[in-house]
Amino acid sequence: MTSCIICGTSADDRVCELHEEDVVFEFRGTKPGQLTSGRYYRGTVDGFADFGIFIDIGERVTGLLHRSELDSRLESIELDSGETVYVQVQNVRDNGNVDLSWSIRQDRSRFRGALVDDPDAEETTLLDPEENNGSSVVRTTAGEQQPSGDSDSSRGVEDDSTSESPADTADVDSTEAGDAAVDDTDTDSTEEDSEQADPTPSTVDELGDLVGDSVSLEGELTGARQTSGPTVFTLRDETGTVECAAFEEAGVRAYPEAEEGDIVRIEGEPERRRGDLQVETEGLTPLDGDERAAVLERIEDALVQRARPDEVQTLGEDPAVAAVTDEIAEVATMLRRAVIEGRPVVVRHAGTVDGYVAGTALERATLPLVRELHGRGDAEYHQFERRPLEGSAYDMDDATRDVTTMLTAEQRHDEPVPLFVFVGAGSPESVDGFDLLGVYDAERVIVDDRPVDPAVANTVELTLAPDEQTTTTALATAVAATTDPTVREDLRHLPAVSAWTGPSESYGGLAASAGYDPDGTTVLREALALVAHYQAYEDKRELVSDLLFADDADIGLAEHISEQYRTRMDTAVETARANIEHHSLNGQTVLVLDTDAYTHQYEFPPTGLLLDELHRREDTAALVGLDRDGCLVRTTSDVDIDDLVASAREHAPEAALDTRSARDGHVEFLAGERDAARKALLDALATELSAPAA
Repeated sequence: MTSCIICGTSADDRVCELHEEDVVFEFRGTKPGQLTSGRYYRGTVDGFADFGIFIDIGERVTGLLHRSELDSRLESIELDSGETVYVQVQNVRDNGNVDLSWSIRQDRSRFRGALVDDPDAEETTLLDPEENNGSSVVRTTAGEQQPSGDSDSSRGVEDDSTSESPADTADVDSTEAGDAAVDDTDTDSTEEDSEQADPTPSTVDELGDLVGDSVSLEGELTGARQTSGPTVFTLRDETGTVECAAFEEAGVRAYPEAEEGDIVRIEGEPERRRGDLQVETEGLTPLDGDERAAVLERIEDALVQRARPDEVQTLGEDPAVAAVTDEIAEVATMLRRAVIEGRPVVVRHAGTVDGYVAGTALERATLPLVRELHGRGDAEYHQFERRPLEGSAYDMDDATRDVTTMLTAEQRHDEPVPLFVFVGAGSPESVDGFDLLGVYDAERVIVDDRPVDPAVANTVELTLAPDEQTTTTALATAVAATTDPTVREDLRHLPAVSAWTGPSESYGGLAASAGYDPDGTTVLREALALVAHYQAYEDKRELVSDLLFADDADIGLAEHISEQYRTRMDTAVETARANIEHHSLNGQTVLVLDTDAYTHQYEFPPTGLLLDELHRREDTAALVGLDRDGCLVRTTSDVDIDDLVASAREHAPEAALDTRSARDGHVEFLAGERDAARKALLDALATELSAPAA
């Protein structure tokens, strides 16, 4: 264990995790596998190809700087073979290929330290100044080394030769370094004091252009966490959020008077760490009175104005969607505001094709805003999550998992409470789950294709649920296009994909304009149904995106998966047909399939999807799939499942019949009373089917 050369905290390899990207390494190994991903290395240009630039990292290892990592066209890059460059190792592949990315710091003096990466050495050593064009080096009070011509008095450079270890003094002449530091401080202190006294007012969205400058920010502290080195504050203003690192002493809380929720002014210097912007804090002042009120008002006004969409964007002609444009605008505003405020967005959608497509539409529209405002590498996975449900109800198992995840993220990473959007999951069976989230003040929004029960509506902040018939995807695509109009063209085919019984003429026309004929949308639908079955709790983000947003309607991947869907579904349907019981109830045919005996419970297709397909193929009034302790009901009539269960319960009270999910037609009972439950349900179904339409 040694000390970080930047901040002085304990570190395993001369630099702590927080400051690893402030240091450049010289590689003296001989194999690609000896490189450390994430580190910056000094390299030399070896050669050029159509797809990028080959960079030598050390004498015997070469990596590729792909053209996609360059800010300008390859042919316009002014680099010569043998020229020194600074790159970051992104990945070392199993075959020895090394993927590199470009460092914005193409000057040794831009790094705050330099180390030797020698796998054969017992410990990491400082890079000899003579190996860096002979530049002299000074050490800061935090242990930092800098070329003397680029010292930074704002970080308190002074002579600390008395505290240097023997290893340090072997590389640095402490007397010379101290003299250089003192001279530099005397020369620049007046100028820098003047700059810090009246820094240029800035907003978070401007910081990318102000790296290395002194800035002042005003906003709300939305988090503060203590690391083994600095204290990291999260500041939110009217344009976004940024982390601000303040160093008092290793592991000691800086500015202990500052608390979450305070309105503060922070002075410091923006820098990039691991690709993310961070402000090195030099001063933090809590604001009160008129100053506090002015900042709060500015933030709120700007958030409302920025989050509210210019207009509602709908796709196709759909009366149900047109009737709820105000609610569409409100949902889009809540989505946009959550992203702007740095709150994660969690989309919980039904595990059906309609749920997947609708949830993915919201994902497609929200991710660009996440990337724009929170540009760190993992932001789109960190700030937006799509979590499929097993069915169409948000039960206590789902809610407990979400609350546990939310509280863990809050405790470990100081994350704010997410905005939860429930897509196709607004059934009464979800109330208890919604209530549990409400205990922790989580905002909840429902987007559903059918009216929401008042008991459900009272547990959430907003519902988007029209009275007229449509699909959840039709609503979600309208919300998505309103959230980000630039993705509207990407969404045109989605409402047609989600409709098993065929889309409306309007949505079918939109799909055709996007290059998808009816066969094409069927292929996507079937492929997505199969993909949704496997790893049911995973979002499968990249795979689903590849299926739904293939370039130029190239559905080769979807066709491959769709073929598997048809083969497995046809086999399951034929097996089911051979074992179906036919019952005549009040002159209508009802089919009963013992799914416990004649389906593979954990293989594709799942029971619900199989029954849906059977019901579409068979000309029958109703189909019942009877399991060991429950059943699924499919009807062509508007049968109320709750009424059906209530009626059956009267004839088989000992069976403990209950509705598990009215939307899914899922009824449960005691396995020991299966025969009694079966008879009572069929009798009740005969009554419901023969009842006149309301």
